[in-house]
Amino acid sequence: MSRALWLLILSLFSLTFTLSASSSSWGSRSILRAVNTDNADVHDYAVELNATNFDEVLRDTPASFAVVEFFAHWCPACRNYKPHYEKVARLFNGPDAVHPGIILMTRVDCASKINTKLCDNFSVGHYPMLFWGPPSKFVSAGSEPTQTKSDIHVINDGRTADRLLSWINKQTGSSFALDDQKFENEHLLSNVSDPGQIARAVYDVEEATSTAFEIILGHKMIKSNTRASLVKFLQLLVAHHPSRRCRKGSAEVLVNFDDLCPLDMWSADRQEDQDVQAALGNFQICGRDVPRGYWMFCRGSKNDTRGFSCGLWVLLHSLSVRIEDGESNFAFTTMCDFVHNFFICEECRRHFYDMCSSVSTPFNKSRDFALWLWSAHNKVNERLIKEEASLGTADPKFPKMIWPLRQFCPSCYLSRNQKNDGIEWDQDEVFKFLKEYYGKTLVSLYKDKGINGNDGTNRALEDLVPSTNAIVVPLGAALAVAVASCAFGALACYWRSQQKSRKPRRSWS
Repeated sequence: MSRALWLLILSLFSLTFTLSASSSSWGSRSILRAVNTDNADVHDYAVELNATNFDEVLRDTPASFAVVEFFAHWCPACRNYKPHYEKVARLFNGPDAVHPGIILMTRVDCASKINTKLCDNFSVGHYPMLFWGPPSKFVSAGSEPTQTKSDIHVINDGRTADRLLSWINKQTGSSFALDDQKFENEHLLSNVSDPGQIARAVYDVEEATSTAFEIILGHKMIKSNTRASLVKFLQLLVAHHPSRRCRKGSAEVLVNFDDLCPLDMWSADRQEDQDVQAALGNFQICGRDVPRGYWMFCRGSKNDTRGFSCGLWVLLHSLSVRIEDGESNFAFTTMCDFVHNFFICEECRRHFYDMCSSVSTPFNKSRDFALWLWSAHNKVNERLIKEEASLGTADPKFPKMIWPLRQFCPSCYLSRNQKNDGIEWDQDEVFKFLKEYYGKTLVSLYKDKGINGNDGTNRALEDLVPSTNAIVVPLGAALAVAVASCAFGALACYWRSQQKSRKPRRSWS
């Protein structure tokens, strides 16, 4: 073999070895990078915002205040400040927050080109720079530099976690501490202190709706004998849920329900059943980031009190005061079937079923159904008051009680029967109270926050307006397709006329 050929072979071998080593080295670095990426920010609590989600996140948060940190990822001071900011964010953000729903802690990376205009409109002059204000005041302020920002303040004394939290405490009149633990040093108002607190429950009805849907799918509870009751409940949500987001999400589920969950699917194998449950799980019935993992009005002072059951009761009451007369018996049978088939607490489900079964006359008036649900809830509370007293399981800050309290509705009380300690109610006044409490007051929060204008924030207000005259899904999931194609008005008239002309049927044999 010639010398030239040997040199060529050696050169090719050397090149191959070099490329192989380089590739191996690059692969090792990429693996390390992937590992580091997976572990990066694993303990981040602050919400990352950018120009595309800034308005949406701040508009939809239930928090009363927001902190927005403008920073640059290349800034050494910002990297050093991040642990301080996260210590405070831990208290307020996420499903494990110590004090959820009070302050939303966020950050915006001004070094990202997508956020250049957003940072300019807030006149960010140094990094990090912190702003404080009601979330609604941030909405669209970043895209309108001329808009007044008098309610948005620069936090000029928050260089450490202690100083930032001290500044927040001064603004809110609170006494939060960095070492607060969940359900300790709580700032909870008793549910007997102010009837206006129910406005915060508008977020809880969204949470309860999404949580119920997750439970149904997680426990694979959609069967051939429960399918119809879920469809009817979705119809009720599309028509009368107090949150527009949940009405819209329920309609999307309903539109696709026949395709994803056909009547003959149970004749196939179990794998198809699992695929259907997974496909339905892709729908966000009340929008992104819901469930949030915490409760507002329904938050208990202990981890195992209130929460989902409270949120579900508020949802049922809010539906009961939004229906019309012709829908009353449909709403009654729908709620009874839903609780019976999908509420996973066996004893609670049985008690509710017994109360439903005791109804012998169909409901013809929405008033009668709303009062029946109110009375049923009070019967449940009467039973639980005795059980929790004997077992010591009551929430000390939120004890079960007969509702409404006299200080909330004096006119609801006619007299108290001293012989059996019963209450004689003025049911007309009770119904008026329920309509106001679970109707207008429940959805008043965004109005109180002052969200208005023609810049898209009106949509947030529409999200929470009463839905009595809104869309109504006709009976049958097939017609629900029309809901998604904007035929809501015509369908509402048709469905209600059908309901009113339908002869009432007995709901329980």
